[in-house]
Amino acid sequence: MRYVMILALVSMLFFSCGKTGDVVPNVPVNLSIPKTDPRITALNSQGGAVLISGAGVAGIIIYRGNNGYVAYDRCSSYQPQKLCAVTLDDTGFTVTDPCSGSKFSLTDGSPVKAPATRPLKAYNVNTTQFEIIVYN
Repeated sequence: MRYVMILALVSMLFFSCGKTGDVVPNVPVNLSIPKTDPRITALNSQGGAVLISGAGVAGIIIYRGNNGYVAYDRCSSYQPQKLCAVTLDDTGFTVTDPCSGSKFSLTDGSPVKAPATRPLKAYNVNTTQFEIIVYN
């Protein structure tokens, strides 16, 4: 039942996205990942990034930079109604929107290659000794 409610909320936000000025919709995010989770081993060192499915609009990217962890929605900020999920580049410092070719920096989410002009949607990140918590 909870899954159906979340899906309905995401659907409502998606369909209203184009009417609100071409921005990534706001969806509830409250993700807790144990630091022992094998999906996040890339975050053990600075500069590592992982893609997490099933949260946010199009998934979430968690990146470990100089100042700790940052998290972004994978939904590109360029024409977000298309729900294009950005992908990690080989460099590990940028992600690319496969629909438009836009590139974004993982350090701050800012666009580094046109046509995007807005940064990726950022989420709050807290860490404890045992887990990484991403929320809004």
